[in-house]
Amino acid sequence: MNHKALLLAALTTVLGACSSFSPEPLRATGDMGVIIERATGSVQIINTSDKAPIGQVNDLGDLSHASIVFSRDERFAYVFGRDGGLSKIDMLTQSIDQRIIQSGNSIGGAISQDGSLVAVSNYSPGGVKVFDSETLELVADIPASQVFDPRSKAKKGSKVVGLVDAPGQKFVFSLFDSDEIWIADFSAGKEQAPKLTKFDQVGRQPYDALISSDGRYYIAGLFGEDGMALVDLWHPEKGSKKILPNYGKGEKKLPVYKMPHLEGWAIAGNYAFVPAVGQHKVLVIDLNSWQQVGSIDVHGQPVFVMARPDGRQVWVNFAFPNNDTLQVIDVEAQQVAHTLVPGKGVLHMEFTPRGEHLWVSVRDLNRVNIYDTTTFEVLEQFSAESPSGIFFTSRAHRIGL
Repeated sequence: MNHKALLLAALTTVLGACSSFSPEPLRATGDMGVIIERATGSVQIINTSDKAPIGQVNDLGDLSHASIVFSRDERFAYVFGRDGGLSKIDMLTQSIDQRIIQSGNSIGGAISQDGSLVAVSNYSPGGVKVFDSETLELVADIPASQVFDPRSKAKKGSKVVGLVDAPGQKFVFSLFDSDEIWIADFSAGKEQAPKLTKFDQVGRQPYDALISSDGRYYIAGLFGEDGMALVDLWHPEKGSKKILPNYGKGEKKLPVYKMPHLEGWAIAGNYAFVPAVGQHKVLVIDLNSWQQVGSIDVHGQPVFVMARPDGRQVWVNFAFPNNDTLQVIDVEAQQVAHTLVPGKGVLHMEFTPRGEHLWVSVRDLNRVNIYDTTTFEVLEQFSAESPSGIFFTSRAHRIGL
């Protein structure tokens, strides 16, 4: 066989091999998300376009009150576990990129405006720790105010809750035991100690908080008294102020089975729809005056009160023993328009980015339901082990989530 014939034979073999090779398909992250499986310390990775799970990641520790934030490029999910674990998941390889135990008991976290920092709020030993988002190396350890613990008869760090990111490379959080709100400013760079701004006596026991979608207002719910605490981040020099100081006064309150989550506060048009603590009501707040202008009777004690992205509907789930039900509030009419019964243990809801679908975790039935938000029909269902939080990658581009 001459040289040309050998070359032709070799080329034919290579081309044949190439034609039979099937590379892994490329995958974008914009329609992906993560579902917490709290009982097994695992998460499901899902595709919102296909309305289906596409993978699973295990060995993530105690996920009984887990939350998630995403990297700017949407590839990595940072999982904050109740056991103090901080796990960085690669959603494309469906694996743990890194995992550390950073405290004894943590309650949530946030990622900075530029995506370079991940902060974790801690119950034990209290305070906030901030890490490099790429390496998970410790950047800052912010201890909380010390308070007297009557059980141990010693001082301890206040529990930290309601941690959110804010514009200007800042984190804002509440100190449950010391009745404070702090701002940690990292705008000077991660090599510098953060500048701390502290507001004291904001109200009794701030238990959770949110930041408005434009990043201006930080609002903390108060468990130890009626009302909320508000800080205008455009004008922090004005301090904190009480809003809704008298809501619920004079009314018989029910036992609080589960604290409502203010991160799910619904802002639609000029109104905010707020879960009332210990009442079967959703409060309607005028955002211009921060005054209550109405209330809507609902099925039980509301936990999440979430607005569809277009602001036309507000969906509400409830605490035990009414946690088998969802109700849909018509924003224009300010009344319940639809009631759905997915099953026991409705824990979390998440809208697709433009609001055409709602994903719902139904913990006690080990199931996730996907609803059409126009027809209210169930489009798909699939199995998950005790599902709780549902988080889509679109959160990567929203303040406070």
